[in-house]
This record gives sequence, C-alpha cells and structure tokens, in this order.
Amino acid sequence: MNLINFNPFAPAKSNINNLVDEFFNRSIGDIVGSDFVMTHPSVNIVETAENYKIELAAPGLEKSDFKISVENDHLMLSTEKENTTEEKEGEKITRREFNYNTFKRSFFLPDTIDKEAISAKYTEGILLVNVPKREEAIDKGPRNIKVS
Repeated sequence: MNLINFNPFAPAKSNINNLVDEFFNRSIGDIVGSDFVMTHPSVNIVETAENYKIELAAPGLEKSDFKISVENDHLMLSTEKENTTEEKEGEKITRREFNYNTFKRSFFLPDTIDKEAISAKYTEGILLVNVPKREEAIDKGPRNIKVS
C-alpha cells in the first residue's frame, strides 16, 4: 500500500497532483485487494485453411502446470499454481505483482474440428495449441468441372 502525504494547508493544486499520482501508480489489486483480482492470460487465435492456432501468454509456468481437455464441444485450458512467499533475512516484500493463480479459459469447438488431433506445446512462456480442422471441412478452393 502506498501512503499519500496529505497537507490540508498546502495549495490545492499539489494535493490534486498527489491524488492523481497516487491513482495512476496503484494497481487494481492495491485498490480492491489482491485476492479480488482475477487475471486471464492473453490469447491470440489464428485460422488457416487446415487449422486454428491458439497462442496463450503464460510466462513463468511449467508444462506440468497446464491442464488441457476437450469437454463436449469446448476446449478447456486451465492451470493452478500455488503462490509461495519466500522472505529472506533482512528483506521484506513491500509490493507483489507477480501472480500465478488459477485461470481457466474455454473455447467453443465447431463440428469442423478434429477433436482427437488437438495438440499443445509450451515454449518460452507461450502455450501453443494446434486445433486441426477435419479433412472434409478444409476449403480446397474452387473445383473446375469439365463440360463433356
């Protein structure tokens, strides 16, 4: 928590500046409490003719932290990592913004997806999930028909 130096006898402008500085230098966790903040990792989804590629930003995790499953028509991506606080002799944590709590993302899978061929790879903080389309769903472009 940051402390605001408040002086009721100071010119009004400096008090407003202090309040503005305080507002913009605080995280939502500081304002509403860090237990309230729920984060979801950012996701990019790219579609090609053969598949969908889901890229999920999740730095600081291990491959074993992820749970990936297909439930009915949904792809479920989740993780749970316990926060550990390790304070060393003579040190005190005054601000903690690293947060690797639980998250869960789900994506609807249309009928055109080959659910049995979904694969995932985790490297350099990015989880890449390959969601291939079924062979009959792949657009093969226009087909020319010869007139006889």
